[in-house]
Amino acid sequence: MLLDKIHSPEDIKKFSQKEINQLAEECRKSIIEVVGKNGGHLASNLGVVELTIAMHRVFNSPDDAFIWDVSHQCYTHKLLTGRYNQFNSLRTKDGISGFTSIDESKHDYFINGHSSTSISSALGLLMARKYNGNKGKVVAVIGDGALTGGLAFEGLCHAGLLCRNLIVILNDNQMSIDHNTGAISRYLSRLATTTHYQSFRSRVDKVIDHIPYFGSFLEKFIFRFKRSLKGLFLTNNLFVDLGFEYTGPLDGHNERALEKALLRVSKLHRPVVVHVVTKKGKGYSPAENNPELFHGIGPFQISDGTVEKYDTLSFTEAFSNLIVEEGEKNKKIVAITAAMAKGTGLTHFSNRYPDRFFDVGIAEEHAVTFAGGLSKGGMLPVVCIYSTFIQRSVDQIIHDICIQNLHAIFMVDRAGAVPGDGITHQGIYDIALFRSIPNLKLISVVSEKDMHLCFKWAENQKSPVVIRYPKLSCPTEIPEFSTPVEEGKGIFVPCSEIVIENISEHELSGRKNKILVVCTGGIYSESIKAIRAILLSGGYADLYILRFIKPFDEEYFINLAKDYEGFVFVEDGVINGGICQYLDGLLAKNKIFNTKVLGFKDRYYKQGSRAEVLEMTQLSLQDIERAIKDVAASIKK
Repeated sequence: MLLDKIHSPEDIKKFSQKEINQLAEECRKSIIEVVGKNGGHLASNLGVVELTIAMHRVFNSPDDAFIWDVSHQCYTHKLLTGRYNQFNSLRTKDGISGFTSIDESKHDYFINGHSSTSISSALGLLMARKYNGNKGKVVAVIGDGALTGGLAFEGLCHAGLLCRNLIVILNDNQMSIDHNTGAISRYLSRLATTTHYQSFRSRVDKVIDHIPYFGSFLEKFIFRFKRSLKGLFLTNNLFVDLGFEYTGPLDGHNERALEKALLRVSKLHRPVVVHVVTKKGKGYSPAENNPELFHGIGPFQISDGTVEKYDTLSFTEAFSNLIVEEGEKNKKIVAITAAMAKGTGLTHFSNRYPDRFFDVGIAEEHAVTFAGGLSKGGMLPVVCIYSTFIQRSVDQIIHDICIQNLHAIFMVDRAGAVPGDGITHQGIYDIALFRSIPNLKLISVVSEKDMHLCFKWAENQKSPVVIRYPKLSCPTEIPEFSTPVEEGKGIFVPCSEIVIENISEHELSGRKNKILVVCTGGIYSESIKAIRAILLSGGYADLYILRFIKPFDEEYFINLAKDYEGFVFVEDGVINGGICQYLDGLLAKNKIFNTKVLGFKDRYYKQGSRAEVLEMTQLSLQDIERAIKDVAASIKK
């Protein structure tokens, strides 16, 4: 295999065109095999194979810097930069990341997992190189979906103003995660359909290539002439208006043509946009036919693309069913997502109530402020965003929702430990971020039934409510969690309701060293399993689930706590600024001690399975069990 021979990008510069075509096939095969086993971002990576090869053939990484927006499309880049032998470990614990990682390679300049950042990062790096006398090129690769993010436009505007030789490669596949929406997508489609111009350009290129001696000179002249021609006939060009040179659209799967175009723009001394049209899922028919499904996917059957189905209902699926049901009853409900209708469970709602569904593209800030306007106008917006992405809209939640005290419901999916995607995607900061915001109510649900109860309660409020839940199957353990929702109070589960064979309620009541385990809803499954183990070993522990993180009924909790000799707090969020750290301090103020707090520590967490991520931060069921035993042992002393 050619991939076996590649130890750095320099190696592929020696390959013939025939070998380059073979290399593209090998890259696709390797990506399909590994993602089929480990899960990952498939369609986007299959779409940029030829583009990545061309970039590494023309430029000299790492002297020339490649900045990948989101960087979920960097798999071919990893294969060409000496990581082929590690590629089987993609997205696994202690393996290589599914995104660019500064810990892995000098060819990766940033850790990046969120969209629309590449142009700003690249421009900053380019200016730093200017000050330090570094002549290397800086190339930002951004998808058309990411252009819906305001940060991308801020970067474009500044780059055009500075007039530095930044190269922006626009990967136009007409997809972000879900199908792109909005004016930018339509605008790029218009640019990409100038077929007459493209045909003319291709014929001219072939003629120039065959002119001896003067071919190189004429090529540069014609290149500049073509830009002027496009400026004359395609005056509606956003990038030119912003101060960029523009070339394209180019066939993103014609590696030779891409090389020639990139070589030309590499000699320019002004900012330039290279518009490349690619097909998501290229070379693998299931991904080509369903790029949305194969954007980010778990393990699947490579032969036909079949994805494994699970019998248990996930929290996302529970919400999907819930909002369709509530949308029928409450005509004021409108659903909003930021390019993630499928991921957040809104596809069925969008099909059922298309006039009350809004996909705003990759624009979380706009989604929130847009929701504020809808609320002010008398509608009930339900904003559905992953925990890791809602971080981007904290200012809008404060300024445009909470200060106005507008009624909106925020469904925060993927809260807590998130498997596979690593550092940039852990949903562990939302509790600490939102606890301090006045007027905002924050709920952590524990089951499908609990989600229904809490959503109905949120519908009847007059202020903003955040409902958070994990990327996990809904727990099936009893009880049914039909406890009525009382503001500020959680769900108390005595150990007598946790069914354990051969242990009577009378026997339990006689046990000493009573511990209260206090947990957020997303870590319930691990907590209750740990309690079962404690009960089987002769210990005693009840459970209090923090349905309400904010507001919190302190008086009720203190009265409950007086019956216990020790406490273990378990939170699927960061300890610093979290609810459990606060409750630990609350008990101390009331002279109630003998506590232990478990949660995500003050560090970042790399990829792994959910269980492995929880082990990293000592939140596994074994860690919870050990903490209960440690607190119980300290009572005896």
